[in-house]
Amino acid sequence: MASRVVKAADGRALAVESYGDPRGRPVFLLHGTPGSRFGPAPRSTVLYRLGVRLIAFDRPGYGDSDRLPGRAVAAAAVDVRTIADEFGLAEFAVLGRSGGGPHALACAALLPGRVRRAAALVSLAPRDAAGLDWYAGMTASNVHAYREAERGHHRIADSMEFRSRQIKDDPIRLLKGLAPELPATDRIVVADAGIRRMLQSNFREAFRHNADGWIDDVLAFTADWGFKVGDIAVPTWLWHGADDQFSPVEHSRWLADRIPDATLILEPGAAHFGALRVMTAAMKWASG
Repeated sequence: MASRVVKAADGRALAVESYGDPRGRPVFLLHGTPGSRFGPAPRSTVLYRLGVRLIAFDRPGYGDSDRLPGRAVAAAAVDVRTIADEFGLAEFAVLGRSGGGPHALACAALLPGRVRRAAALVSLAPRDAAGLDWYAGMTASNVHAYREAERGHHRIADSMEFRSRQIKDDPIRLLKGLAPELPATDRIVVADAGIRRMLQSNFREAFRHNADGWIDDVLAFTADWGFKVGDIAVPTWLWHGADDQFSPVEHSRWLADRIPDATLILEPGAAHFGALRVMTAAMKWASG
C-alpha cells in the first residue's frame, strides 16, 4: 500500500492510495457514498494474484481530498485523468460500487482512449433517465434524502453534518441505522466481523473533517451528471442484486439498455451489500 497526495490543476489536494502489484494492470476504484479510499476492495494478496495495481482516491470533500463545491458527477473524470497523468498511466480500467458507479461511468464516457473497460456495481442511473421511475423500489431513507437534495443544499446540509459527526464517533452507527431497511441477505453480509472493521475504517476516514463529500455526492446524483451514458464506447460490466432497495435494480436495467457494449448480471437473492462479494470478479474482468 502506498499513499500519495496529487494536486489538481486548480490546486486541490487529492488523497490517493495504491494497492496490489505496482507493476500490474491499473484499475481505478471509485468508492461508495459515503466512503473513502479505505473502502471495500480485494486484499493485496488477491490483487497480486490478479496482476492488478488498484488505485483509490477520496472524492472531493471526503477524507483528505479538498472539496470541489458544486461538482457534477462528470468531475470525477477530470480527477482520475489528473491522477493517471501523475502516475504516468496511458490506459486503465475503472470500477465503481454504489455511489462510485456513476463516477466510474463518467470516466468511461469522458476519457475515450484512456479507459479500457468499466464496471459499475449496484449503480444509480441519472436522475433525468427517460422512462425510468427513479424512486420506484427505493428505500424510504434514500427517497427522503434525494428528495430533499432536489430542493437544495440548505435542505440537507445540517442534517447530514449532524449524522456524519455521529458516524465519525461511532462508525457502526450507519449500519445500525440502515439495519431495519436491510434485506436478510445484506444483514448477513454486514454481520461479518472483518467487513464491519473495514466499514468502520472507511466511514471514519470519509468523515475525517466534515460531511462535505457526502453532501456533494447526493446533490450531484440528483442534478445533471454532465455526460450521457450512451457515449460510453468501451466494454461495460454491470452487476446488481435483484433485491437491492438502496439503488433499485431497474437503474442497472436502464443503464444496460443504453450503454452500447454493456453486460448486465442480475443476481437473484442478492441485494446492495452483495456487491462486496463480487468485487474480486469485477476486478478480474475490468483488468482483463
